[in-house]
Amino acid sequence: MADGRESLRISGEPGDLDFAVIHDFLARESYWAAGIPAPTLRRALDHSICYSGHLHGQMVAFARAVTDQATFAYLADVFVLPAHRGHGHARAMVAALMADPRLQGLRRWHLVTRDMQRLYAGLGFTALSQPDQHMQRHDPEVYRRKLAPTDPAQSDPSP
Repeated sequence: MADGRESLRISGEPGDLDFAVIHDFLARESYWAAGIPAPTLRRALDHSICYSGHLHGQMVAFARAVTDQATFAYLADVFVLPAHRGHGHARAMVAALMADPRLQGLRRWHLVTRDMQRLYAGLGFTALSQPDQHMQRHDPEVYRRKLAPTDPAQSDPSP
């Protein structure tokens, strides 16, 4: 770039993901996935279409779509590391993800955000037109609770 900044390199290649950066941000800095265990996040990424953004060889941005690749996609975990915000990277990441050939022709995209409505409105998202028809099952404390063991031998303390 003319001002000396390197432009964001956006990748949809799984090998370009930096799991440590993604997990650290989501588990420690996000409000929506605070405390997410690494194995849970790994499983989520393995079943999503993920895009990463890179500057100077470091991953600084991330976005993913949870999708059936035919009718529906849920936009999730969009972030730009704090030192790199304010340069349009989140918008570029989401636009690139939405342009992925596997995500064309979908009937509906969905997302949940506390504070970035303006960004997503610029990408074609609107408030729910019929919110009374949408429901959820939400457990915001799921990552904070210690999950019960799945091995019956571990859960029965009797001799």
